[in-house]
Amino acid sequence: MRFVLRITFLVNSIGLFFSTCSLAQNSDPSVLLISFDGFRYDYIDKYDLKNFKAFRNSGSYAEGLIPCYPSLTFPNHYSIVTGMRPSSHGLVDNTFYDSILNVQYTISKREVVQDPRFYGGTPLWVLAKQAGMKTASYFWVGSEVSDPSRRPDKYFLYDVNVPFRTRVDSVLNWLGKKDKERPRLITLYFSEPDHTSHEFGPFAPETHAILQKMDSVLGYLTEGLRKVKAPVNTILVSDHGMMDLVMGDETLVFLDELYNVRSKKIRTVVSSSLAHLYIDDKSTLDSMYTFLKSRESNYKVFRKGDMPGELYYGNHYRIGDLVLMAAPAHTIRHSNRIESSQHMQKGSHFGVHGYDPAVVTDMRGIFLAQGPQIKQGQKLGLIRNIDIYPLVTKILGLKIPKIDGDPKVLEKIVK
Repeated sequence: MRFVLRITFLVNSIGLFFSTCSLAQNSDPSVLLISFDGFRYDYIDKYDLKNFKAFRNSGSYAEGLIPCYPSLTFPNHYSIVTGMRPSSHGLVDNTFYDSILNVQYTISKREVVQDPRFYGGTPLWVLAKQAGMKTASYFWVGSEVSDPSRRPDKYFLYDVNVPFRTRVDSVLNWLGKKDKERPRLITLYFSEPDHTSHEFGPFAPETHAILQKMDSVLGYLTEGLRKVKAPVNTILVSDHGMMDLVMGDETLVFLDELYNVRSKKIRTVVSSSLAHLYIDDKSTLDSMYTFLKSRESNYKVFRKGDMPGELYYGNHYRIGDLVLMAAPAHTIRHSNRIESSQHMQKGSHFGVHGYDPAVVTDMRGIFLAQGPQIKQGQKLGLIRNIDIYPLVTKILGLKIPKIDGDPKVLEKIVK
């Protein structure tokens, strides 16, 4: 009798298993897009991150992810979800001046960050919503705009203090909902290891420690995803890498040592590895260019229309009339070397990004993907972050609008 009961239980269990698998296979797939800010392309192996390695081995991955120039957080997160370069979608830097709106965009000003006028292109969540799909975001650049038609169905105002596992729990809860309520597209953002590696550098013990924490967060997420019955394709990315700098007098380029940064004829906006100079008067523009060009040492200066073509940067009105690009291993400050020297320790290490990724390979990020629609064991070379957009649209069955990305690049990893 016990033998019969066991056989009956086994048959029922197998039937339930295949019924569940069939249900999952017949369900519409979801895409979970996750960003680990500032995660360098070589961190996984350098720091022996076991959960990242396991994730990589179970899906497809790239040798490195090439960000758009400038390799900064806001422009590249928005490039990932629009498939467009900064000069196309308009978010040209972390901070810049918009002469038409007469507003300076700064990531620390919530009312500006929520203004939909700064965000061009068609974000993935807008495209999915137009197709009748549910969408959700636990933080992403552009996801909290004030226009409901331009943001995900579920979203949060960015709060750095929300614990990482709390964010994961919410995502798993969304994915556990019934098909009609389950978001087909979810974005999830983590601010580490960027924050820590900025302060201590990419090779510091503190950065190693935070990477181990993020590896644990990924393990917590993947364990939770195993319990989700619906088909979920998970994509791990980063917006940029990180370069190690050593603090010293020559490391920092102070603009007030070059020109009068308080001049009303020149509006200066600095973003660590580059600076925008907005100059209306042509004679002032010409003289400033000539002067700054003659003083070039730890930076390069370009007129907006003369930026190197391979950067695809310089054809948007929000970019400065003159752009100063810090040389690799240098960073730009607005003013006051004396005050800065009181806070910096010479010889200490810190992290910087924003450089041309074709010149500074440390700017490369990560791309890993796994799920029911993703092939296993596909290793790619270097890919651009603007090519992720068409991958997501293919998985979700969405029609691609006009973008800068190439749909063919990641076709090979889709089943």
